[in-house]
Amino acid sequence: MTPEDYGELARALRRVDFFAALTIGQLEKILPYIMLYRGVKGTTVFSQGDVGDALYILRAGRVSVRVRKGFLFSKSVAELKAGDFFGEMALLAKDKRTATIRCEEESRFFVLLAADFQSVLRQNPGFADEMKKNAERRRFMSSHEE
Repeated sequence: MTPEDYGELARALRRVDFFAALTIGQLEKILPYIMLYRGVKGTTVFSQGDVGDALYILRAGRVSVRVRKGFLFSKSVAELKAGDFFGEMALLAKDKRTATIRCEEESRFFVLLAADFQSVLRQNPGFADEMKKNAERRRFMSSHEE
């Protein structure tokens, strides 16, 4: 990653609920674990039903969020752009993905694997408690959306 990528990553992490309250020192512990990936137009980042294993922050590009509502029927429920994030609940629980994410154009993602994140949490128990509260709030909100 370039210095520009790291600068954008630091700004993007501040927009993610989970990371907004972190100190600079805490952010610095997470940064080395975050990788930059490229997604080609039309490819699937992950599918509904997959085990959650990472948080994604969209650095550039555009992705669609699709939800399967039956055996074959899939509906687009949202479109995400640079700065948006998804998959954050996978950092705390390896629940199955609730949607499919597909690249609608060439995209770049910052990716934090759940295993790496868990390592950081073990070193910061207070931060781990805050993360769990945020995840529960997001689960409640998503379970009450139509």
